[in-house]
Amino acid sequence: MTTGDLSQAIGAALPYLRRYARALTGSQTTGDNYAAATLEAILTDRSAAAEASSPKVGLFHVFHGIWVTTGAPVVEETTGPVAKAQDRLGKLTANSREALLLHTIEEFSLSEVAEVMQIDNDEAGQLVALARQEMADNVSGRVLIIEDEAIIAMDLESIVADLGHRVTGVARTRDAALKLAEKETPDLVLADIQLADNSSGIDAVNDILGSIGDRPVIFITAFPERLLTGERPEPAFLISKPYSEEQVRSAVSQAMFFSSTETLKA
Repeated sequence: MTTGDLSQAIGAALPYLRRYARALTGSQTTGDNYAAATLEAILTDRSAAAEASSPKVGLFHVFHGIWVTTGAPVVEETTGPVAKAQDRLGKLTANSREALLLHTIEEFSLSEVAEVMQIDNDEAGQLVALARQEMADNVSGRVLIIEDEAIIAMDLESIVADLGHRVTGVARTRDAALKLAEKETPDLVLADIQLADNSSGIDAVNDILGSIGDRPVIFITAFPERLLTGERPEPAFLISKPYSEEQVRSAVSQAMFFSSTETLKA
């Protein structure tokens, strides 16, 4: 692969590295700093990215090397939900959360996860399974779903309930979402971007957070690249349509566990 081809491939994968970095750190700013450090490392020595099974795997592999070398820090808080999340993180098996995100949200195969993390395939699979179990055992709560397609809403309800959470309601519009949130405060909001009356899920979430205070949010969209631009605040958890059950399960567990409150401003 030529230098130009490698640069183009890494550029295409960069928004997803930034998404992964935000989910790990709990902060867009901190995540972007790690992404920038990754690009600087590749500019210094492109071999790690060029010699991987794919440029995307190579990009994430370089990131992972920097991540583990710096001690995998998250946003430093002494009080509030993020502080509680940091305490929970300290109890997780090392590398399990990274493996879960790579496999479910970023859709790497277990062999690619193993390559990114420089472990064998069996260990990658064990880490993913362990992370699911440890997170499920730690957190449960109330989830508000904002989704205008009935079949998708039912599917999301089922997935959320299977994880041990309680769905407070399903809203199809911005106004309905705000009413449901005011009726019963959710611990997590799971929101589509485009709603039935052409209102915005982003606006609905901003209304809700303005009314009840910060909560972790997961956005679902058919066009993630439109949101992962780096030009404005971005959600810590963003699922692409069509999604898999494992992606939703992982994102819900991650968002609840980490109590990430970074959302997307309209």
